[in-house]
Amino acid sequence: MSDELDAAIAELERAAERLRADDVDADEAAELVERCAQLAAQVGSALDRRASAPDESPGQERLL
Repeated sequence: MSDELDAAIAELERAAERLRADDVDADEAAELVERCAQLAAQVGSALDRRASAPDESPGQERLL
C-alpha cells in the first residue's frame, strides 16, 4: 500500500479508538466523524487513481 493510504488508515484507526472512548464529548465526536468522512473521500480518490493507472506488469495486455 502507498504511504498515503497507510497514513489515512492509521488516522482512521486513531479516530475510531477516540470515538469509542468514554470521555469523548459531542463536539469532539462531530469533528472526528467529519475528519473520517474527509479521509474516506481521500482514500476513495487514491484507490480510484490506482485502479485507473495503467498496469505496467510484463506480459499483461490492456483489454479495450
